[in-house]
Amino acid sequence: MVGNFITGALVVVVVLGVMIFLHELGHFVAAKSFGVRVLVFSLGFGKTLLHIQRGDTDYRISALPFGGYVKMAGDDPSDSRKGEEGEFLSQPRWRRFVIVVMGPVMNVLLAVVVLTGLYKVHFQRPAYLDQPVRIGDIDTGSPAAQANIHPGDLILRFGSQENPKWEDVEFKILTSANEVFPLEIERNGEIVKTTLTTTAVGADREGYAGWEPTAPGILDSVEPGLPAEKAGLKPGDDVVGIDGRKVFYFPDIVHAIQNCNGKPLNLEVARQGHDFQVSLQPVYRDMMGEKRWWVGFRFQDGIVVLHLSWVQALKTSLDENVRNCVVTFDVLWKILTRRMSARTLSGPIGIAQMSEKAYREGFSELLFLVAFISLQLGIFNLLPIPVLDGGAILLLLVEGLMRRDLSLEVKERFLQVGIVFLLLLAAFAMYNDLVKTFRPY
Repeated sequence: MVGNFITGALVVVVVLGVMIFLHELGHFVAAKSFGVRVLVFSLGFGKTLLHIQRGDTDYRISALPFGGYVKMAGDDPSDSRKGEEGEFLSQPRWRRFVIVVMGPVMNVLLAVVVLTGLYKVHFQRPAYLDQPVRIGDIDTGSPAAQANIHPGDLILRFGSQENPKWEDVEFKILTSANEVFPLEIERNGEIVKTTLTTTAVGADREGYAGWEPTAPGILDSVEPGLPAEKAGLKPGDDVVGIDGRKVFYFPDIVHAIQNCNGKPLNLEVARQGHDFQVSLQPVYRDMMGEKRWWVGFRFQDGIVVLHLSWVQALKTSLDENVRNCVVTFDVLWKILTRRMSARTLSGPIGIAQMSEKAYREGFSELLFLVAFISLQLGIFNLLPIPVLDGGAILLLLVEGLMRRDLSLEVKERFLQVGIVFLLLLAAFAMYNDLVKTFRPY
């Protein structure tokens, strides 16, 4: 566990280092383009470890890697100013706005660029996400079971949304613990109305419905010499029923095979528009070090792999980032209105754990995480919290409406409130991480 955490921490340092560098680079480039003198460009806070002086700017790497800053001439109202054109506060407000906002903009651009490149090289996603919400399986005792929802039901209305897709419903459920959703269902040609009340599960107290999407039992391969081949089954066949009952979720077939105790299984199979029955006698054997009942077929994994053009990859990346942005603000609002648990928030420990997991799962998963965290960093910095870029933007907007600068005392109090708030938020996030680590449920 310690080794995994160290790996995650190292990955976080590298990942956040790149994001923070690009964030500060946004401020730096914007300031330079307007002729503002940049005195310090620091990656990290605290004691300076390395530094190089180039012109007016001292480029630094500091001891604490979780952050960074750009120090511009005349950006601190409490410092003495000469009123020179190269000072930050001497610039028109619209220029100061551009300089401040370019940090978060760079983080958002990084998220878009990373996903665009990833989708161009390799784009894959579960096929069911783009499909209508037809239920494949129901967990015993779950909210879906209590709502009398059955496998095979088609959700026509979910809350206020008509004809939803699985992707829409999954995001909604995930961020809506303990909420009630009116449902309209089509079942065997009839319309059924019910309500689903989600519950909160897991360390993050995420919403849970207890249903699974349809997962067709389409055969991917049939092994020679085993019962499936002897019965005439072929790749592409769709197993739609077992022992007289319809099946909408192929793991149910796998479960039935493992619990057959050697008894023959009667499968209903669809092939090119025709249905037929086959009887299989499972065999108990050791395959790849595992003893279990086998019939000799494997199901398709339901993953769609596409080769996208650059334009398609960019559009898909934009759609994904917009969706993540909407979900982020939805989650923040629900946390503020106490409709969602604050345990959803993660701090450095949680990010390290996610990074270590993504690192183990592969480079593409790590890039997904980089894009996601970069977008979150950009959004977080735009929040109207003192000390953050969003706080500076808020002050600029207020001063613009007032058509005069706020007093030094007001600005100092504003920053003090922000510092206290961020310290409390950091402490709470760390506490959250520790609770979720040692008491995950």
